[in-house]
Amino acid sequence: MATSDIQVAEHALQHHFADMEQQRETSTFGMWMFLLTEIMFFGGLFCVYLVYRAAYYTAFVEGSQKMNIWLGATNTAVLICSSLTMALGVRAAQMAKPKLMIALLLITILFGLGFLGIKGIEYHEHWVNHEFPGPNFHFVTGDPEHPATDAQHTEIYFSLYWAMTGLHALHMIIGVGLVLWIVLAGMRGAFTPHYYNPVENVGLYWHFVDLVWIYLFPLLYLISKKHGG
Repeated sequence: MATSDIQVAEHALQHHFADMEQQRETSTFGMWMFLLTEIMFFGGLFCVYLVYRAAYYTAFVEGSQKMNIWLGATNTAVLICSSLTMALGVRAAQMAKPKLMIALLLITILFGLGFLGIKGIEYHEHWVNHEFPGPNFHFVTGDPEHPATDAQHTEIYFSLYWAMTGLHALHMIIGVGLVLWIVLAGMRGAFTPHYYNPVENVGLYWHFVDLVWIYLFPLLYLISKKHGG
């Protein structure tokens, strides 16, 4: 281990840990425990969604027809690419390539901002079309062969859509902030091949947020084979 690496490791070691290995294992375990609580949180929302979808399937299908499937698919591809650059960034940190790590994480941030921008376009479309739950909610079926779906049932779909995607977007904003923090720390030389645990943990969080979207996309956008988006 180089002298500079030793100094970085000694500076990063907290007083309540015996050594860097114990600190790394503890922080990784802590991150997994945090992600477990996040899984339970989103899992509850998924359960609520599945119950209402089973009860009002036709209304949910009608609501999903208002989703822009191409923007949703584009965002899916964007997040998959961001997971790749995030993983490569962690690998670059492990291999003592700080400049490459910073470049890859900056690209990851751009992907994250791109996702939020596209989501903002979708939200604007729904807002203009009065597809936001509340007193101004308005919905007209897109299938002329069937009568208008009960607006209250379709409003449930949009309530879940805004709640689930909104919370996901909030997690994405937090993720972008965390990756930016890693980039700034990396610019100060805070990480070495022997100390990169913060990069790894932020990477785990980022992959979790991406994984949640992988489930949200088919549940909200691909309810039926017919789609008018």
